[in-house]
Amino acid sequence: MFDRLEDTVNRYEDINAELANPDVVNDQDKFRKLMKEQANLTPIISAYTEYKSNKQNMEDSLIMLDEESDEELKELAKEELASSKARIAELEQELKILLLPKDPNDDKDIIMEIRAGAGGEEAALFAAELFRMYTHYVESKGWKVEVLSGDETGIGGLKEIEFMVKGQGAYSIMKYESGVHRVQRVPVTESNGRIQTSTASVACMPEAEEVDIQINEKDIRIDVMRASGNGGQCVNTTDSAVRLTHYPTGIVIYSQTEKSQIQNKEKAFALLRAKLYDLETQKAHDAEADARRSQIGTGDRAEKIRTYNFPQGRVTDHRIGLTLYKLDKIMDGDIQEIIDACIAADQAAKLAKMGE
Repeated sequence: MFDRLEDTVNRYEDINAELANPDVVNDQDKFRKLMKEQANLTPIISAYTEYKSNKQNMEDSLIMLDEESDEELKELAKEELASSKARIAELEQELKILLLPKDPNDDKDIIMEIRAGAGGEEAALFAAELFRMYTHYVESKGWKVEVLSGDETGIGGLKEIEFMVKGQGAYSIMKYESGVHRVQRVPVTESNGRIQTSTASVACMPEAEEVDIQINEKDIRIDVMRASGNGGQCVNTTDSAVRLTHYPTGIVIYSQTEKSQIQNKEKAFALLRAKLYDLETQKAHDAEADARRSQIGTGDRAEKIRTYNFPQGRVTDHRIGLTLYKLDKIMDGDIQEIIDACIAADQAAKLAKMGE
């Protein structure tokens, strides 16, 4: 680990030297890449600097204990030694986590897709509540939500909805939400007061740039049409809606949220790229099944990951065995505790695998 840390320090110093070079400053692409790499390395450098400082403090304290005769100074040295030892242990664990291989998609914006599953209208209502939950969470972080497409039901539910989340490191945090979410409650449509179980699936996909996914024009059919449903006078009276059909995969994308056909086309292609990139990612995960199973929340999309039990006011994440009795707050977007627990479990699993 320490050889890697020393190599990281050397690379950090090289980056700083390059950033001071006027030729690099004038090359904006290279400058941005170096700035991004510097930002990624800074937490490691900070932790390692503090680690070395505490190691030096520990050595100084041991020398003082060995050479000093004053009991008061010896006591201070003992306290300093104990404090440095404890901090060194903490920093060693932090550094191990910081040096874990990073998902190349972690810094990307994301496209999320929520689909109503088993449960009919109740499942659609639950899908709409999940969308509200994520919207509130995203807004609390100062990120932005942009709806790409959606299919509403008559009483406020959502058969499906696709939306983009723009924010620093969005994928690194939201990827743990992929999977099947289950709700247990008495539906508003149930007259006998019986508890029903319904489901909705959530997919979190990193936004794919054109350099990530190349789409052959011959593989695409583009149809334009009048938008349907609510959306305003201009939306419903012009051929602004766009439908993309991707022949090789059978994926169909429909976008009508904007008044402009050009904007709807851009959104549709963004969603298509994300879905194609996600398919490639899933294939890679399937080819590395052991690695996939060692991670939290990046596996099988059919996996039931969480249950929201309304009668008991609890939410349970089945992957990590976490149960919280604050369902109302969670449904209002307070999901940080769950995400933090998933991240910690994921890191612990990866550290354990590295130690095998």
